[in-house]
Parts: sequence; structure tokens; C-alpha cells
Amino acid sequence: MISLHCASKNLSAYFLAGKSLPWWVIGTSHGASGFDITGTMWFVTMLFTYGLRAAFAPWIWPLFDRIFRQVYLGGWIRKSNVLTGAEWMRTRFGSGRGGTLSHISVVIYAVLVTVGFVAYALKGIGKFADVFFPWDLTWGPLSSAESYGVIILAITTTYVIFGGWYSVVLTDLLQFALLTIASIFIAAVAMDKVDAETLAAAVPDGWARLIPEWKLNLDWSGHVAGLNDKIYGTAEAAGDGYTLLGCVVMMWLLRGILVSAGGPSAGYGMQHQLSTRNPREAALENWWMSIVQLAPRSLMIAGITVLGLVFFSPEVNEMVAGGAKFDFEQILPAVIARFVPPVLTGILMAGLLAAFMSTFDSTVNAGAAYIVNDVYKRYVNPRAPDRRYVVMGYLWSVALVVVASVAALRIENIDKTTKWITGLLYAGYIAPNVLKWHWWRFNGYGYFAGMIAGAGAALAFGHVNDLIGAHWGYSISSTYAFLILVPVGGLASVLICLATPPDDRETLRQFYRNVRPWGFWGPILEDLRREDPTIEPNRNFALDMFNVANGIGWQLSLMVAPFCLVVRKWDMFCVSLTILAITSVIMKFTWYDRLDPTEMYVREDK
Repeated sequence: MISLHCASKNLSAYFLAGKSLPWWVIGTSHGASGFDITGTMWFVTMLFTYGLRAAFAPWIWPLFDRIFRQVYLGGWIRKSNVLTGAEWMRTRFGSGRGGTLSHISVVIYAVLVTVGFVAYALKGIGKFADVFFPWDLTWGPLSSAESYGVIILAITTTYVIFGGWYSVVLTDLLQFALLTIASIFIAAVAMDKVDAETLAAAVPDGWARLIPEWKLNLDWSGHVAGLNDKIYGTAEAAGDGYTLLGCVVMMWLLRGILVSAGGPSAGYGMQHQLSTRNPREAALENWWMSIVQLAPRSLMIAGITVLGLVFFSPEVNEMVAGGAKFDFEQILPAVIARFVPPVLTGILMAGLLAAFMSTFDSTVNAGAAYIVNDVYKRYVNPRAPDRRYVVMGYLWSVALVVVASVAALRIENIDKTTKWITGLLYAGYIAPNVLKWHWWRFNGYGYFAGMIAGAGAALAFGHVNDLIGAHWGYSISSTYAFLILVPVGGLASVLICLATPPDDRETLRQFYRNVRPWGFWGPILEDLRREDPTIEPNRNFALDMFNVANGIGWQLSLMVAPFCLVVRKWDMFCVSLTILAITSVIMKFTWYDRLDPTEMYVREDK
């Protein structure tokens, strides 16, 4: 009742908890939100199929975007002191026509991201529930799994809409505790039931290799029927597209650096940054998020994978031999249902349902914030009482869930959806979002053009790719699609920017004075120096990039160590812990000690 009362006061309370919660609470909530059930199912499939090389698979999102926010972007974002990422556009591009267009483009993108992620979550929770519940809920166009997903979404939406951000964050703390307990238990069960020799006999040569070779060389013949077809494809269906694994990981890294440098996409990642108490705590929140999400989640993923490889693989072989086509994305729920003790099964189901709710509630709350604050309040009813805005938050939360549920019917599988979101939708916003931080001449018109061109190209890519395949017999993998989409958004951004006037000078001066980003801000710096000759540019580019590189290594070792512990690769486990210790010490001196102590105050709402 406390959270409901607090959330109902005004928009800041409903969507950002009044910017009153400490960094470790926001970070724990953020980590729990990233511990989603759909992504965990996908990651189990990747580790099962590709072995320890799958430690690099989260770079597809990219996982290390929080390192960029930890090092510098989190503080830059929080200094704006606004409610949403769309409202942030006004601090950069002003309130003129260009600023308005940039604002609108972010709202459109936020709705697309919200619908995509909720549909993605529905697909995963439906597949998960369909394994455990005995009833066939096939109804009309809905499969049984989709029906379960819709029912669970409807139940979860009820508590999301009435509690607001307080409810999201505080329930995430409980959900994170369940997830941690479940992760430790499942890892302990796997280590107790499976020794190193048994695991080695269940996997092909090279499965325990960590560093990806240029060309994948895994042969599952004689181990798990159907996995070679999944990896390499058949005459009827394409494979996963990861056979040139070394090249794929390089593409993930390159695209991930570009995506991360643009800042968080319009969604709950941005909302977590804006809900912290000050810029310093925005940085600490991201550091803590990596720890609370990766360590327990890696234990769970490794435990489920090991049990699946040893105990479930024979069942898969029987199914395939009987003519069935097994969906490898259901390894996680199938292993829990068949091979985990009943008491632990209850804990795991509670933990994984909590993981689903953590991701779902954050996504829906963030999406509704953009519609209510940045459309309804700004353009429809700017003088409405606070209670009216909160009620609109309820209504738009429901509307987003309904639209996403319809969109989920078009989703074939989790892997393809993951590739579409990360390879296409994310790629579409890279150019304008990187330029907005580092080039003073980049204006709101250019941002709008880049966002619309990028999003349009991402939405059209699949259809164009199908036409190419039909006429010329080949298609472009979504892994490499960003090499096309980024130039499309970048070219549109720069051409329209140069063809239109610069943004208001005072807006640019205020933005640079407040945020102080590094990059090409020379004319604005000179303007400010006429008033204050002591003002200095941000010279931290080299140090920030060093801290990013160190942070990526730190984060990777944080995930690899639990994997190696569960599969008993003691040499790699010791190396991972050593790297974790070294990078942590470096981080302490080059990052933590340099956080600005003057930013430890609480900023009031404007």
C-alpha cells in the first residue's frame, strides 16, 4: 500500500519513484530486469549447443553497454534531470521544430522497442509454462504456449499498472532474492549429479573451448541428434548462422561498441538511469547491475545446461528418432520439469517467473512513461491534474500489452526475435545517438531523419532480404545487417543536419556546460570561454576508453568464472578469478576513485 500511495502522487513518483531510491536498490532492480526468462532460455540453448564459447553470446545485446554507462554515460544522462529519454531531447536540441521532431522520433522508437520486448517476453513465458501445465489451451489462432503467455501477461499487468516504478523496483528486490537462491541451488545440483568425466563424454571435442575459432568445428554426431542440423542447417532450413563464429563475435563486438556509445535505447535502461538520485549514483548503479545479474544468472544457466547435456540428451535422441522435431529453446523448462527435485522445482519456477515479471514490469512501465509524459502531457493535456496522468499510465500500459500480444503471434522463435531486436532495431538508431553526444553541429532535424531512416530500414530489411533470397538465392544475415543499416541512418542524419540550421546556441551552451561530453564541441567551448576563461574541455576520452576496455574484461570474467566452476574447468576458473581480481583493482583506481564527490547530492525535479 505504501508503494501504491507513493506512485499515485505524480508522474515522477509513478515512473521514477521520485528519484529517491539508492543506487544499490536501482542496480538490483535493473539486474533483476535483465535476468529475463526468455533470454535465459535462449542463453541455455546457446551454451548447450556451442559450449563455453557462448560466454560471448550476450555481446549480441550488447551486454557490455552497462560498462559504457558505468564509466561515463550514466552520469551524462542523469545530469539532464528529466523524466524520460524523449524529454532528454529537449536538453540537447531545444524546444524548436528540430527538438520537437527529435522528441517525436524517440517516442516512436520507444513504442517499437516496448512492443518488441513484450512480445519477445510473451513468447518465452508461453514456452516455459506450456511444459509445466497439463492443459492444452490451443484456441483459435493461438497455440497452447501463446495462450499461456497471454494469461500470464494479463495477470502480471495488473500489479504493474497500479504500483508504478515503486512497485517495479521493490518487487524486483524480492524477485532477485528468489533468482539468486534458485541459481545457487541448481548449480549445486548439477555439480552433485554430474562429474567432469560424465560431462566430457556427453559433449563433442572442443565444447569446453572458450576462445572462438574463426570457423566453428563442433560435431554433435553420436551425442545429440538434430544439433548439427540446428547449427549448420539443412536443405529445407537454414542453420543458426554462427558457423563463422570468430567473424560473428567480431561483428557483435563492433556493433556492441557502436550501440553502447549511443547510450541506452528508449526503454527501462534509460528509466533506471534517470531514477537514480544523482550522476555519481547512476554510475554506481550500472557497476552493481553487472554483478547482481551476471554471477547468479551464470550459475543457473550452467547448471541447467549441464543437467540437460547428461540427462536430457537421451530423451531428445528418442524424440528425433521417433520422427519428432525437438525445439531446443525448451531445454530449460524441460530439464527443470524432468530432472530437478520437486522442492527445488518450486524454487526454480518461482525464481524464473520472477525473472519474467522483472523484465516485463520494467519494460511496460518505461513504454507507458514515453506515451503519457511525452505525448499526452506535452501535446494533448499539459495542465491536467497529476492523478489524470497516473490513470493514463494505467490505460497505456494495458494498451501496450495488448498490441505486443498481437505482435507475438508473428514470432517464429526466440533466436530470430533476438536477432531482429539486436541486429536490426538496435542498429537503426546507432548513428544519430552517437552523433548527438559528440558533435555540436548535429541538430534535431538530423536526429529525426536518422532515427526514422534507421527504424524504417530495420522494419523493411526482412522483406527486402526475402525478395533478394527469392530472386538471387542468397540473403544477408542479421549479424551483418548493421553494416548496411548504420550507414543508412548516418547518411540521413548528416545530410539533413547540414541542410538545416544549427540548434539554438544557448541550448547548446547549456547542454555543454551541464554535461561536458568529450568530442567536437570547439565552437561552443569558445563561446563559454568568453564568459568564463577558466572553463576546460573534457579530456577524459583516453581514460574512459581504457576503463571501458578494462570493464569489458572484468564483466566477461564475472560470467566465465561461474561457468567454469559448474563444468569443473579448474584451470580456466582460476584464470578467470585472477583476471577478475586484476581488473577490479584497476577499476578501483582508474574509475571509482575518480567519481566526482560533488555529485553526491540529490537533484530536485525541475
